[in-house]
Amino acid sequence: MNPALSAPLARLRTLAPQARPRVAVVLGSGWAGLTQHVADGLRIPYAELPGFPQATVAGHAGELWLGRIGAVEVAVMSGRKHGYETGAVDGMVVPLRCLHALGCEVLVQTNAAGSLHADWSPGSLMLVADHINLPQRSPLVGETGSERFVGMADAYDRGLRLAARSVALRQGVHLHEGVYLWCFGPQFETPAEIRAFQRLGADAVGMSTVPETLIARHAGMRVLALSLITNLAAGLSGEVLSHALTLSTAQAASARAGGLLAAIIAALPLQEGPAHAG
Repeated sequence: MNPALSAPLARLRTLAPQARPRVAVVLGSGWAGLTQHVADGLRIPYAELPGFPQATVAGHAGELWLGRIGAVEVAVMSGRKHGYETGAVDGMVVPLRCLHALGCEVLVQTNAAGSLHADWSPGSLMLVADHINLPQRSPLVGETGSERFVGMADAYDRGLRLAARSVALRQGVHLHEGVYLWCFGPQFETPAEIRAFQRLGADAVGMSTVPETLIARHAGMRVLALSLITNLAAGLSGEVLSHALTLSTAQAASARAGGLLAAIIAALPLQEGPAHAG
């Protein structure tokens, strides 16, 4: 086992010896309402887990929740490390590999994003079908062996997306579906950049998610991702973009987004049999 994983795994097994999560979840801005649906939840501050990131961004609590959503055992990361915080894009390597070793076979990601469509209103939701890694940065740089050459044609699992669409349909929630474009940040984009991104085929833009998808796919995890649209991208409205605006819209939609996400997680198709444990 990678020595960097030994300490956090040992700590988790001490704090929660019976935990065998099948689904890892990363909560972005506006998705904290999911934690209200975690039954028998154990909250562990990231500070107690070696290699887990310190929370430096408003809206990211910096806590790991272990528990159940429906019949599904989950490990919910309330907060993530962004590339723009340090310049490095490998800040989520240890947490995600640790959760994979603990038994997680699926990674569910969430984020707040700006819409590149004028008719996608703030507060709406998008299922991520694919992504554009605009910075062309990877947390897999430095890995060895042929496994580092990860195929990304199916980065966001079709079966998981079908399950998410089915749940949304039953609940009467409209889910957009489209391409998420990762910008490094922390500055917002210019209107000229947004016009270029539209021509590239992007539907939403944000500053996260892609590095975690690369980590998860390298580990063999299936990935599902959803975006909460918090604003129209630069040049599509007269609003002045700010993190405060993002948080305001995200918080207003948190309960609704969290409820839908909980229902989706409870309905995910998982492999039969017990989860592996590294």
